[in-house]
Amino acid sequence: MSNYFTRPDEPPVYSPTYTEPTPGQALHGHPEFQSLRNDYRHFAAQSTALAVGGFLLYVLLSSFAPGLMNQPLAGHLTLGLALGLGQFVVMGVTAWRYVRRMRTRFDPVARGLRSQWEQQRRPGQHRPAEQAGPRPQSKREFRTW
Repeated sequence: MSNYFTRPDEPPVYSPTYTEPTPGQALHGHPEFQSLRNDYRHFAAQSTALAVGGFLLYVLLSSFAPGLMNQPLAGHLTLGLALGLGQFVVMGVTAWRYVRRMRTRFDPVARGLRSQWEQQRRPGQHRPAEQAGPRPQSKREFRTW
């Protein structure tokens, strides 16, 4: 038997020393962070359901209701073609909702949590952004098209 396992009749060995949680661990336990994470997961599930559900509906209608999808709407435009083009609209709406939600609800809370986390990480060394000076320029260069 390997020495990595304890015998069933022996109690497990625990470390007697207690260590304080790191600022990152404290941040994960913060109620605002938990709320932000739960809201993001809920929103992501809704957005994914909208996008995937719209595409799945289109595929199922194409497979199982070809007569319906071949119904002419105007000239050579059929219902199937209109719904296929509607997939671009669904993706655009999904992306627009995501960007709008991030800018209005998630980004301000995330910035506040980041500033709190940075203050906990470096107590006494945190300077306001206006006193920090300009950001150093990156030495990495990117080519233009």
